Amino acid sequence: MRILAVAPQPFFTSRGTPLSVYYRSLVMAEQGATVDLLTYGVGKDIDVPGVRVVRIPRVRLLEPIPIGPSWRKLLLDVLMFFWTLGLLLRHRYQAVDAHEESVFWCRVLKPLFGFKLIYDMHSSLPQQLVNFKFTTSRLLIGTFKLLEDISLHASDVVIAVCPDLFRYATESDAPPERVMLIENSLFEEVRVRLPADDAAPGVGHQPVDFRPGHPVILYAGTFEVYQGVDRLIRAFAMVLARRPEARLLLVGGNPEQVQKMKELATGLGLGDACVFTGHVTRKVASDYTKRATVLVSPRVYGTNTPLKIYEQLASGHPLVATRIWSHTQVLDDTVCRLVEPTPEGLADGLMATLEDPADAATRAGNAMELYQRRYARPIYEQKIRRVFELIS
Repeated sequence: MRILAVAPQPFFTSRGTPLSVYYRSLVMAEQGATVDLLTYGVGKDIDVPGVRVVRIPRVRLLEPIPIGPSWRKLLLDVLMFFWTLGLLLRHRYQAVDAHEESVFWCRVLKPLFGFKLIYDMHSSLPQQLVNFKFTTSRLLIGTFKLLEDISLHASDVVIAVCPDLFRYATESDAPPERVMLIENSLFEEVRVRLPADDAAPGVGHQPVDFRPGHPVILYAGTFEVYQGVDRLIRAFAMVLARRPEARLLLVGGNPEQVQKMKELATGLGLGDACVFTGHVTRKVASDYTKRATVLVSPRVYGTNTPLKIYEQLASGHPLVATRIWSHTQVLDDTVCRLVEPTPEGLADGLMATLEDPADAATRAGNAMELYQRRYARPIYEQKIRRVFELIS
């Protein structure tokens, strides 16, 4: 089976890695498909047998490409449409795996080329317009909702990446028998064609102190407002007052975001106890995860489950996460310590985890068992095979 995957995202860039696209294409190829992956011009290529990366021209004037909806992405998506059309004219694809908004134009092209359509639904697009404060126009939001409903109804398979989206899709126009829940639960080493200088960690960050006696609290991810990094830093100030040997390691963020959070940490008097790395390679971030004492996800709001949650479940390390729907559709109090999304709530959860290692180890063990039972690679592969059955 030959599949065209259309992913309107910056693929493997310093601003973030859409790993779900990589793993979807990787596993589809391992299951016997030949995959052409069409994506934006910026980024680094993957090196996977059976997957060919095709890029639209790079438009540097539109970079950096922000997270979430933007007019820059809209302009790039115009190019994506024409490249999708060109590939469909040159090759015979049995299926198109349309990620996010690319389903809108792939839905139009479907009857012309006779392919099966997979809607890879990583979020609700009208919800994104609201959550990222892109617009308050009811007309624009309603238009996206209409396009999304039409796409849900017309797709041969809808892949929802979290329980909330699964519920949303089945309650919309998608026939329930065509909707599949496939969480973005894989996190193994990404095979990317990296130049030698990309193998190093972030430039110029202070060394991380992993010595015995210095428990390390690790946050790794973006520094967008909804991630709650500022609340975590305020929480750590409370922890440090009671556990002066503790350390907070913050991995990620663009330079402007990191500088803003550094100023907050300095104002709270955290000094060298709070370490910022900026962007690092995935390998370095994974090494930090393995060596940390406590992992934390301080997200303030959201409905989609963060990709990192699955790696945290499988890590064997205790996790503190905020009690919001983004987390609780996967997590409960048996596998982590759930807290209120406030500095005080995070501080209490972190202190309780540090002061009761036996309880923390029990929850971490439960988390590993949950990951193996519901989210590990064999489960993921089984679901991809089911997708192939539905489109065959």
